[in-house]
Amino acid sequence: MEYLLSLAARLVIILTAGASFALPAITDGSAESTTEQQSVTATDPTTDQSGQSSQQAPEITWYPGPSGQSGQSGQTGPSGQGRPSGGGQAGGGWQDWGSGTAGQGQTTTEAADVDTDGIVLIDTIIDYGTGAAAGTGLVIDSDGIVVTNHHVVEGSTEVTVTIPATGEEYQAEVLGYDSTADVAVLQLEGASGLETVTLDTDPVTTGATVTTVGNANGGGELVAAAGQITATGADITVSNEDGSGTSPLYDLIEVDAAMVAGDSGGALLDADGEVVGMNVAGSSDSRVSVGYAIPITTVLDVAEDVLAGEASDTVTLGRTAAFGITVTPSRNQVAIVAVVEGGPAATAGITAGSYLTAVDGQTVTTLDDVAAILADHAPGDSVQASWTDQTGTTHTATVTLGEAPLA
Repeated sequence: MEYLLSLAARLVIILTAGASFALPAITDGSAESTTEQQSVTATDPTTDQSGQSSQQAPEITWYPGPSGQSGQSGQTGPSGQGRPSGGGQAGGGWQDWGSGTAGQGQTTTEAADVDTDGIVLIDTIIDYGTGAAAGTGLVIDSDGIVVTNHHVVEGSTEVTVTIPATGEEYQAEVLGYDSTADVAVLQLEGASGLETVTLDTDPVTTGATVTTVGNANGGGELVAAAGQITATGADITVSNEDGSGTSPLYDLIEVDAAMVAGDSGGALLDADGEVVGMNVAGSSDSRVSVGYAIPITTVLDVAEDVLAGEASDTVTLGRTAAFGITVTPSRNQVAIVAVVEGGPAATAGITAGSYLTAVDGQTVTTLDDVAAILADHAPGDSVQASWTDQTGTTHTATVTLGEAPLA
């Protein structure tokens, strides 16, 4: 099993910046919006469904892949599932998702009366603009509380949420997340009176008819795929495409409906159109349509903890502080190799090629020194920073800390 998640250690102020991803496309969506509900393109399950349990499932993919890889051209497998076409990545996230190519084994029909109220589109800027990614979210409170996958917003420095039915865009604050459950909670700035998803917290059963809905291929339109639940309580292990490690996901709903890039954080709907799960992972094997969703009860448990301000071993609240520089150790010194344009450090006059010597009145000689100091501060705090530039001149200035890419 494989998951294509960038964990490129782009050390921006001692914080790992991984690329957000969101689940490649089978078909483009038709986006005829109304204020009540939205018609979406549905993809029928292919004839190549396996119905296998998670232990026998093909490779599992979380998109996009490692930073810097270019996208593959569209391919068609025996099942007819299209692969991402062109676009590729630049420094940590898909900048342009291709539409993929539908193969011969795939049929497309109009989804009849699929209720997409409360399902939203998510776009993120990665690591101060070095990349971008797209995904989906679910509005659970009319005042703008949205849940999505942690991996959709991971590495982000800016999150934008769009309401498909109206085209309204909101900037979003990440209130908190649980990376082990892969759930994040957002607050849309200035939102009120939003349509919310209808939830069904009753246990699901194998064989039940379901529909997945999401921002397939990051195309900015909602796409639906029909199928059935093939297993409950599924445990899977997903591995990073670059071989850097694996991550487990537990107690998932397995379905034979394809989930593709951009679907992450989207809805798994039951036959009544109610949300029973959140899309999280799909197969990288084009011969088999298989996807996984987090039970909505798990999602709501994380949301409850975050909204109550209850941090724990797994739940992290908010963002951490950052200078807006990329640093590396160099002979017991902290070398500044890049400065984010317009960021806190740049505003204070810190330049690339300098050496950071002190922060908040404390001498720093290692990355851990800087990390420990920043851990005691929040975005918006002001600290004194000292550095020596390339000419050997020493400077001291006040730096107002910004927000780091989301861990």
